[in-house]
This record gives sequence, structure tokens and C-alpha cells, in this order.
Amino acid sequence: MIERSLNQFTVGRLALVVVLGMVPATQALSQGLTQDQAQGQPGSPAQFQYQYQLDAQPPQYQDQGQTPSYQGQAWLDQSNGFELPSLMSTGSNAISGEETRLGRAWLRQFRAHVPEWRDPIAQHYVEGLVSRLIPYSDLAGINTAVVMVANPTLNAFAVPGGVIGVNAGLFAFAHDEAEIASVIAHELGHLSQRHYARSQQRAEQTQIPAMAAMLAGLVAAAAGAGDVGLAAMAGTQAAMVQDQLRYSRRYEEEADRVGLQAMANAGYEPQAMIDMFRSMQRMMSLQGDTPPEFLLTHPITESRISDAEDRANQIATGALREDSLEYHLVRARALKAIHHRDSGQAQSMLRQDNAPEDAHRYLQALIDAQAGGIDSALATIDALSSAYPDIAMLPATAVQLALDNGRVDDAISRADRQLRLMPGYAPTSMLLAEALLQRDPDRAWRVLSDLARQRPEDPSVFALLAEAAGRSGHEAWGHLARAEQTQLEGDIDRAIRQLDVAEQVARRSSDLNAEIRIREREKAFRDYRETMEKFR
Repeated sequence: MIERSLNQFTVGRLALVVVLGMVPATQALSQGLTQDQAQGQPGSPAQFQYQYQLDAQPPQYQDQGQTPSYQGQAWLDQSNGFELPSLMSTGSNAISGEETRLGRAWLRQFRAHVPEWRDPIAQHYVEGLVSRLIPYSDLAGINTAVVMVANPTLNAFAVPGGVIGVNAGLFAFAHDEAEIASVIAHELGHLSQRHYARSQQRAEQTQIPAMAAMLAGLVAAAAGAGDVGLAAMAGTQAAMVQDQLRYSRRYEEEADRVGLQAMANAGYEPQAMIDMFRSMQRMMSLQGDTPPEFLLTHPITESRISDAEDRANQIATGALREDSLEYHLVRARALKAIHHRDSGQAQSMLRQDNAPEDAHRYLQALIDAQAGGIDSALATIDALSSAYPDIAMLPATAVQLALDNGRVDDAISRADRQLRLMPGYAPTSMLLAEALLQRDPDRAWRVLSDLARQRPEDPSVFALLAEAAGRSGHEAWGHLARAEQTQLEGDIDRAIRQLDVAEQVARRSSDLNAEIRIREREKAFRDYRETMEKFR
């Protein structure tokens, strides 16, 4: 079920001012979702569902009867297969390689302590939105990592190293796609202007150590250290705090400027950013001393709104995008996940914002499926799929609902049909692989091997791949996949121990290819550990 992906936030205060180190480290993130939402429905056979980051490029599949395309383990034979990626293309001066390494190492620590909203359909949608805005955000060549956070409060953030975070609660707050695009465009503006590094120009020689210390403080806060972590972060920056405060307003205005232009160039109405600001301003007035984290780290003032409005009025726009039904469908998923115990509240929120009628039908289908009305739910989704044949998330939702309700063969049939028409749609590929684990582990191994090659930083791909490998006779590679999952989730020491197990199995089975690759990965893992030590 969708709602089982939303986990409770670790008790503690996580100030996502990592975004650029612009704001004092004294703000808190409100408590997350309930424990029931964290645990979801017990006993589900689809235990890995909704855990996946999605492909940037479509994978290629083979027919079931063919020799597996990764019989020679091509997914692990690329020398750079699972290295921390280069964030920027050659010649870009936006983000340094060391910032990239630290940012991606931080993401591993983040995953270890902060629950993610693990919905492949929503993940794919947000990654597509980010990709649409990046070409217009002065970030040519950037390789971003999108993380969806299981928290119902309004927030989004950007971390040096190209990590973009979006709370589930942002979907509850933004009324249309242009509004959520304005928030993401603003965060990309912070990255493109390299605000974190610029805030420390006077101490260039300590820029990277200070960044590591700041990110370490955030991880400590997320882990429950609360003010201890925040104090550690503040202590490393004591000499720079005043400069950061002084530049904060300027940085926000720069991010607004870049974001507004990116929105317009991508086909979104720039006025949507002003509308979002006004809504946030109203929220702040209603919540008083406890506004959402985004408003603490991105203060909304009347002068800032006026400045952004003046800029928006001066931007020439061409043909604008119509409001996206896909956005409203993802918003329905978010509301359903947030209001797990009261689906009527999710329906009420969707209704009060005048969402399209078909979004209401979609939400009702999700509710019906949860209540056991799978036949009516699938009939509704199939009708919507017929009406909107180009919206891939609709048939993918039917696959998800069938699988969640134990209709494994129906899920496989539906997934195969969709992938013939829409090859490479990753949410469906993930669901297909999960269903195949119960029917055809060899084929599941092939599908997941393609996805692992395309998504080398997705721990959930490797979680499923490890299971598929174990069920299809690729024992050594299964242990290696489990090690990859573990290091991506931030437990590098346990991952190295898992590699030792993988090597023993490879030797016992005389799998020379696996043994060679495991040794290569051990060196890479130790490099990861060295980078991650900077957070301790």
C-alpha cells in the first residue's frame, strides 16, 4: 500500500539549512508521521514495494527465453559502475568534485537516519520535473539525486553535491504543478549560484572541512542528537555566521531570480512563484511561532515578494504549459499516504482545492483498493488509462494495486502489456520485477540487473536484486548486491563485512568474475568509508 512507505521521522530536530549554509542552525523540523504510517500493513508479500529511485534512461529488456544479458555480470563490470558520480560535466565551475563526494556521502547518512517516502510513481514524476527545469537553471551537466522525504510538513531543500529533497507535505500544499515547479526551481537556483561555497569565500582553505562538519551536524540531528548536532554544526561556523546572515536575503533573491527565469523558459507561469509566496505568508501568519521548516530556512518577507513580483512581470513568456493531470494524481497519492487513517480528509483536501474530477476518481480507486474493492478500483484505473493513454502512471497504478492485492499473475500481465507500449517506464519495471520474484526469479534477475546498471545509487534496486540473485542461483552476486544496498544506506562497515561473505561464496563456487569484481568494490567501499569518516 502507498501509505506503508511513509515512516516516522526519528525524534530530533533536523535543520535542513545544509541548503547552502545560509541560515543559523537553530531551527527545527516538526515531528513526522505516525508509527502506524511508518510500519504500514504487516505481512505483505510485497515488502520492498515503493522503495525505488527511477531510471533516467529506459532499460532494454530481453525475452524470457533468452540468455540473461547479465550472465557475464555486465551490470558490475563497468569500472565506474557504482562509484560516487561526477556531478558536473567538464568545464563546469558550479560544484567541485569534493563537494560532490561529500554531498553523496551525506545522502548515504541521510538515508540511514531519515525515512524516505518510497513511492516509485511519485519519485519518477519529481525526477522528471527536476530534469525539465535543470536545462534552464544554469546547471548544465549536473547529475542530481532526488530524495523523497516521508514527512507531512511543507519543505524542500538542496544539498551541496546535487541532492534535491522534497517532503511529501509539499504536495499537500502546492495547488498545481506550476507552484511545485516554483519551489524546485528556487532550490536549483541555490545550487546553480553555489551559495554554500560563496558563503565561505573568505575561508577557501577550510571550505570543505567546514562543509563536512556542517553536514555531520545535520546527520547527528537527524539521528536524534537534537541540539547536540545543531551545536556541532554551529560551532564549526562560528566565525562565518554573521556573514551568512548578511548574505541570506541576497541569496534568496538570487535563487528567486534564477528560479523565475527557469520556470518561464520551461513553460511555467512565473506568477505561480508569487502565488506560492502569498500562500506561505498566510500559513506563517496562521502558525505563528511554529511555521514549517521551509519558512524558517527560506523567510518570506513582503519586500522579497514584491521584488519577485517585479521580476516576474518583466519576464517574457511563450506558450505556457497547461496544468498537469499527472501532478494532481501524484498529489492524490501524497494525500492518501499522509492521511492514512482518514481517507476522507485526503478527499476533502483534494476537493477544496478544485482538483480535476479525474484526480478524485483516482484517489477513490486507491481508497477502494485498500478497503478490498479491488475490482472496482481496477475498473476505474482502466477507464482512466483509456481516457489518458499517454499517462504512464495510470496503468502502473493498476499493476501496483493488483500486486498489493495478491493478484500476481494479473500484475505481471499488466506490466508486460504496458512495457510493450511504454518501454523503460521504471515504476512498472520495478513492480514487474517484484511480481516476478514470486513466479520467475531468473527473469526478475534480468530485469533488476538492467535497473541496477541504470540506477547504481538506488539501494532498493539492490535490495530486490539480492533477493532475485539468491532465488536464481547467483549466490555470490546476491551477496554483492546486498553489500551495495547496505553501503548506499549508510552502513559502510556492515557492507564491507558483507563483501567478505560474497568473496568467500565466490571462491567456493569458483566464480572468478564475481571474485574480481568483489575485490574492486572492496577498494571503492573503503574509499567511501574514508569520505564518510569526515562526518564523524
